[in-house]
Amino acid sequence: MKKSRGIVSLILIVALIALLGVTATVGLDGKGMGAAKNINLGLDLEGGVSITYQVKGDVPSEADMADTRYKLQRRVEQYSTEATVYQESDNRISIEIPGVTDANKILEELGQPGSLYFIAETGEDGSRSYTYSSTTGEYELNKTLEELEENGAIVLTGVDVKTASAESRQGSSGLTENVVSLELNEEGTTKFAEATKKAANKESIGIYYDGAFISVPDVNAVIENGLAEISGSNMSFESASRLASTIRIGGLSVELEEIRSKVVGAQLGQDAIRTSLVAGAIGLAIVFVFMCIVYLLPGFASSIALLIYTGLMLLMLNAFDVTLTLPGIAGIILGIGMAVDANVIIFARVREELAAGKSVKPALDMGFKKAMSAIVDGNITTLIAAVVLWWRGSGSVRGFAQTLALGIVISMFTALVITRVIIYAFYAIGLKNVKLYGRPKKERAPIHFVERRKVFFAISAALIVIGFVFMGINGVTGKNALNYSLDFVGGTASTVTFDKDYSLDEIDDQIVPLIEEATGDKNVQVQKIEGTTQVTFKTQVLDVAQREAFNAIMTEQFGVDEANGIETENISSTVSSEMRMDAIIAVIISTICILIYIWFRFKDIRFATSAVLALVHDVLVVLGFYAVARVSVGNTFIACMLTIVGYSINATIVIFDRIREELKTKKRSEGLDELVNRSITKTLTRSIYTSFTTFVMVAVLYVMGVSSIKEFALPLMVGIICGAFSSVCITGTMWYVMKKFEKTADAEPAKAVETKKEKKNGKK
Repeated sequence: MKKSRGIVSLILIVALIALLGVTATVGLDGKGMGAAKNINLGLDLEGGVSITYQVKGDVPSEADMADTRYKLQRRVEQYSTEATVYQESDNRISIEIPGVTDANKILEELGQPGSLYFIAETGEDGSRSYTYSSTTGEYELNKTLEELEENGAIVLTGVDVKTASAESRQGSSGLTENVVSLELNEEGTTKFAEATKKAANKESIGIYYDGAFISVPDVNAVIENGLAEISGSNMSFESASRLASTIRIGGLSVELEEIRSKVVGAQLGQDAIRTSLVAGAIGLAIVFVFMCIVYLLPGFASSIALLIYTGLMLLMLNAFDVTLTLPGIAGIILGIGMAVDANVIIFARVREELAAGKSVKPALDMGFKKAMSAIVDGNITTLIAAVVLWWRGSGSVRGFAQTLALGIVISMFTALVITRVIIYAFYAIGLKNVKLYGRPKKERAPIHFVERRKVFFAISAALIVIGFVFMGINGVTGKNALNYSLDFVGGTASTVTFDKDYSLDEIDDQIVPLIEEATGDKNVQVQKIEGTTQVTFKTQVLDVAQREAFNAIMTEQFGVDEANGIETENISSTVSSEMRMDAIIAVIISTICILIYIWFRFKDIRFATSAVLALVHDVLVVLGFYAVARVSVGNTFIACMLTIVGYSINATIVIFDRIREELKTKKRSEGLDELVNRSITKTLTRSIYTSFTTFVMVAVLYVMGVSSIKEFALPLMVGIICGAFSSVCITGTMWYVMKKFEKTADAEPAKAVETKKEKKNGKK
């Protein structure tokens, strides 16, 4: 790069930072707070709309209510991945949608959840089920629904529909056509095949919902695979979306009616949000200083790139309409950690080249070249997990996946493109002194990781066993194995009408501590109801004594009328069994995909197996910490575990990349244990530095955050330490253990070397 180009590049970088700063904090129109102001926030950070439905008719079964909750959860995710659905009493369901304030608009768009029927044009007796009225311009039933059911004219109901979605595609004429795609369950597939066989090419099957026909499509073919399409020459994408939405909401197991709606405030006060932002800024500043001290000019370049990463992340969160919550913040933290990690890998490589005697320019070239494979493989494995989690997950899992995927893509871009442009621009304008790029260090003697593998394995096994022991003790003593929050097991919602309008910060400071002391619940969730003096406190399930203690606080301390000012009801979990299963399936699929990718890239199943076993190890250790420390297991638990998995696999890939590289130049006389020790030692600095920078980000968040943030940050810190330990001490040695049993030319020298050492130590 010429000097003139270097100057231009730096000017463009400064302009980009300025543009991102203005766009993110002010906005291009000069008003408001730009992208940072317009990011969608979750219920915990901003609040939203709460709507409560009641089942029409008799009290439904638990299975029907569970099915309805899950289907409503997937339905309301069109508004936000962080929308929650939970059950109140035996026949009520509440939904909470963040970031909106117009309950009537949501009710109108969501539709009145009712019953959906697919009705054959003629019944089994040959009579017509419905006819077109020229007077009203609508199709009308000729019989009651009960009569149609007796006549065999109702071929499907909403429960037979698995899903419905709107799609645009290119038709046979070359024009774009809009369709509604239907997927039926197993029972629905069988019934629909029989109905379409009878109606094919001569009759229609009308779709009847909430007292009216919403579509009456002709049947053009027999449909035996459970996949159907509704199309029409005049169907717009908007009308297709509305029809698909109505079919989905009509697929509920029960019929619901709306009984109340309200706007609720944020669960975290402004002070909590402000301190979290300040903590993030402080953590980022510490990382900047650390990188500049350790890597000098390249560290300064990476700090600039991290500023650009932050600005781009704010813009992308806004552009992709991502809802940001505490789990989303975890994804951003992981993205920052991976961005720092990529820079550390590059600069560590540059130092190696400088230590080998190369001048600055060739060292930079080789540093970026050799670091490329580790950065790409590490990021792609984590991106695979994010994509699968978004595809198969639901609720907060999808929100986390969106944020994580954005963070990965942006971190790769800033590390491989922005940092490269900046550092080469610095070199082009005359900053060529080798001292500016870090003093080359002598290559340290390999540390004997492989020889200490039994100690490392014993430590890991002990940590895992301790966790299971504590789970067992908790269960025997009458506690749950883990300290499940109301997100997982439900609880009690107490709505209190105060005589004054308390701010959320006042509630957190003056009221919540008293409730925590009286009930023993350290995870009280708070929601203000906008336009009133009412506040809802969600706690673990309260027994009679705890409810009396709660009521006493409200009446004696705050003058609340116990008879009319306190309304209490039990609520279900917000994480349904189906959502948990979605998360488990997503993790299993992503793990398999990661295993396949590593196997493909490294041409050795042992690399993939070692990486997956290390992930299982990290999850079990952190799970044990939850059991020992009794940290609350709530929505953030899933995000925490997923963050640890993403962080750990990225660190493991770096070590495996170095082992792969060293294998290419391995001498036949060299033991495999020596190669592994050398590879881990060469990447040890990177492992320590990356763990430190990521740990600092989370630690500052823990020190300055409120209780809910602390309970999120604490296990994350444990996971970072655990991930670093498993990557450095477990994965490489585990690969060695599996590899040494292979009867190949590579394995034999390693066995011979070990035998010599045993003889030297006086062993037989």
